[in-house]
Amino acid sequence: MTGTKEYIIERLSNDNLADVEKLHTAVYGITPPENYFRKKYNTSYTGVSNIGFIAYNKERTAIAYYGVIPCFVEYQNKIMLAAQSADTMTHPGFRYKGLFVELSNICFSLCRENGINLVFGFPNQNSYRGAINNLRWKMTETMDCFIIPVKAIPLELFFSKFSFAKSIYEKYKKAILKKHLLPETGLSNSVIKDGYGGVHHSKEYLEYKTYSSTSVISARNSKAWIKIKNGLIIGDMETTENNFPKSIEEIKKIAKQLGLKQIYFHACKETFLHALFVRHYQPIPSFPVLFQDFGSEIPIEKIKFTFADIDIF
Repeated sequence: MTGTKEYIIERLSNDNLADVEKLHTAVYGITPPENYFRKKYNTSYTGVSNIGFIAYNKERTAIAYYGVIPCFVEYQNKIMLAAQSADTMTHPGFRYKGLFVELSNICFSLCRENGINLVFGFPNQNSYRGAINNLRWKMTETMDCFIIPVKAIPLELFFSKFSFAKSIYEKYKKAILKKHLLPETGLSNSVIKDGYGGVHHSKEYLEYKTYSSTSVISARNSKAWIKIKNGLIIGDMETTENNFPKSIEEIKKIAKQLGLKQIYFHACKETFLHALFVRHYQPIPSFPVLFQDFGSEIPIEKIKFTFADIDIF
């Protein structure tokens, strides 16, 4: 524990993890699903857990959090321990006090102590400037987002407005997806197949990723790893140049049945999937890709991502 006159700082643990959930509710006004953070931060498969810090005020209310999620990154058949920056939060009443920078630096020291020599992140507009100016993150590129419109009755949006109707939509969604579902919990990382470095999608990693509700579906001889939330999000795909147009049309049909107005996909430039999407859809700049390199053996410009690699998928 470290302390100042205004607040104290404690390392993340299983005992205080609930305080991260409370802070999330205070910052975003949304209570995450039960045990969401407990599952999300259970990275025991990597041998390293609880790499994060919480700041508390004198009343022991969580006022800020910064942490990373350990994972493995693979490049040219070499696998190394890394981590993704996630869930950066500061309570609205305690911003502009330097908490983000202080917690980040303490966390980076803990990363080094635990053999994490590479941290990557996809900051939002609230933390991007501080990350670049105050913490010297290195930016390699900006991912592109592709939005595919779907002519559909907005069933997901309608049913989400009424708590009693959410379970009805969930049953309907399962019934629609049932004939397309595959037994996989996720897909191998497409960027690694392209020859780039990327998050290592081991069996253990894919089991870990079940903290978020996703599915793998079949679509005209292609596979898509998807999530249904404010539309249909494609995290990653296994497809070919010839199959791609027909597969997307099949996914659009599924989205229409589910009452989803849009399909989203985010990818790094120069990857195979980015090249397929950009031939058919207009790219929109989305997430900046940032790195903290503490002496890793992988050139950061050789590391690429799809939306499946981001913690919110």
